[in-house]
Amino acid sequence: MLVVSGLLLSGCGGHPKGVLTPVADTAPQSHRVEMLIATTRSPSVSRGEMFTGERARAPNFADITVSVPPDGARKVGEVSWPKKLPPNPATDFATLKADMIDIDAAKAWLNTSVRKTPDGSALVFIHGFNTRFEDSVYRFAQIVQDSGVRSAPILVTWPSRGSLLAYGYDRESTNYTRNALENLFQYLAKDAEVKEVSILAHSMGNWLTLEALRQMAIRNGGLPAKFKNVMLAAPDVDVDVFRSQIVDMGTPHPQFTLFVSRDDRALAVSRRVWGDVARLGSIDPEQAPYKQELADADIKVIDLTKVKAGDRLNHGKFAESPEIVRLIGARISDGQTLTDNRIGLGDTILAATTGTAAAAGNAAGLLLAAPVAIVDANTRDNFSSQLDALGPAGMSRSKPLPKCQAASSVNCRKQ
Repeated sequence: MLVVSGLLLSGCGGHPKGVLTPVADTAPQSHRVEMLIATTRSPSVSRGEMFTGERARAPNFADITVSVPPDGARKVGEVSWPKKLPPNPATDFATLKADMIDIDAAKAWLNTSVRKTPDGSALVFIHGFNTRFEDSVYRFAQIVQDSGVRSAPILVTWPSRGSLLAYGYDRESTNYTRNALENLFQYLAKDAEVKEVSILAHSMGNWLTLEALRQMAIRNGGLPAKFKNVMLAAPDVDVDVFRSQIVDMGTPHPQFTLFVSRDDRALAVSRRVWGDVARLGSIDPEQAPYKQELADADIKVIDLTKVKAGDRLNHGKFAESPEIVRLIGARISDGQTLTDNRIGLGDTILAATTGTAAAAGNAAGLLLAAPVAIVDANTRDNFSSQLDALGPAGMSRSKPLPKCQAASSVNCRKQ
């Protein structure tokens, strides 16, 4: 078991379970985000949980509508988790609809939603490590709302146990989901209603995304022209493996945009775990050999090293800047270029978003994906079960941890 001291996250609170139980829409000014769910998670016996972190034998689909509080009722860029249930749509994120559907209904949802977009586009989001199902749903709803994306939103959520102690399980779950994601990409490529596809992946979700695209390219002799943009945020991917994946995809390939940060502490740990080979998300894009290789492959880079992060691991920076989130939305919806590695984030990005930056959002701590055994608020209730799973060789426990025993005493005294 990996133990990395000094990376404990602050805070001891969580959020209520069962937030996916639908409630009435009692806030007329709230925003609605409708999304299609494609998942390899197993269904839960609890309606309010909907899907667990375990693996299903076949993909499942769902139709979910999330209510985002009215403008001014929340801090832009944050998920307003309800403090108690049922949530209040006037102040909290709330689930208005959460229906399991079959594959035919999923296809019908996609066609109907794509027709409503101005350009026949779809956005596919693949989350990272340590992510419960409800976290991925609400975070994606927040990104869609705050970025102003006008594409049909598709959330691909793979079996993550939502525990920082389950890194190995989560990693294998991405491999388990690889064929299912390729099948989705193949369907989008063949669907005449879908004119354009954009992909946004974070951390471990990048491995899944790149492998599915690689498989598709090898099988089809290339990637379809309608796959326009692939945005790789803090990718936890071996840089040598990435070189091979790009070659296997051939040319032309989608426009890749890479979000990097040289002070990403989660990727620094991952580098040590995986044999001291650089992780793609923490390279210096101005240094050899990366600068020339990125230019040769026509990969755009956004270097977020100087951007102040809201989490101690500096792993979610791409989603913490209102300007960057807005530019992501612009790229998806309007085909605009984000930036390149020669352009800074200050006045240039502010100028590029004049008049719209105020409407943009950040997603502090979005889908945190750290390949280390850290215990934080969102995983505390999983901690005991993970220790029990280690058996006699591990740290067996007969009782669950008290509320704040799993976190640092300094952080818990803040409560």
